[in-house]
Amino acid sequence: MMGKVAEQHKPMTNPLFFAIETGFFAGLIWGGVRWLFYAIHFTKVVPGFLGEPFFKHKFLLTTAGQLAGYLLFIGFSVLCAILYTLLLRKVKGPWLGMVYGVLWWAILFLTLSWPLLRQPPFRLPWNTVITEFCVFLLWGLFIGYTAANEFTDERKRDASTGMA
Repeated sequence: MMGKVAEQHKPMTNPLFFAIETGFFAGLIWGGVRWLFYAIHFTKVVPGFLGEPFFKHKFLLTTAGQLAGYLLFIGFSVLCAILYTLLLRKVKGPWLGMVYGVLWWAILFLTLSWPLLRQPPFRLPWNTVITEFCVFLLWGLFIGYTAANEFTDERKRDASTGMA
């Protein structure tokens, strides 16, 4: 009886703080992966491509510019995670998160190709396109599945009904 009472009064997860934390780690991990892929020449897109409208391209090629881009990617990830968590957190499974990542890839690499990449879509080498597509797919999976696991976890629901 004591366990059921304690579980009923367990505080709910704050979606906004959860989204900020998820976005921070999504940006930290997948921004780092993007930076690594740039360093080992899997992609030609500079890590600071999100800073292209705000900084000179020459600066983005420097280490300081790449770090600024890494921080911008973390900020971008936080905003995207907040959006996902507020709108789609109740959707179960990994699929919507993967679609979410591909959607952001399409927005950034197809729609905003001129201002961010300074070239038309698909002028990049195919290994760059595929690498960036995969990174964004996994980035979206990370955000989506983390939110789904937190807000639709079946084990929590089964424990509250007494069915384990």
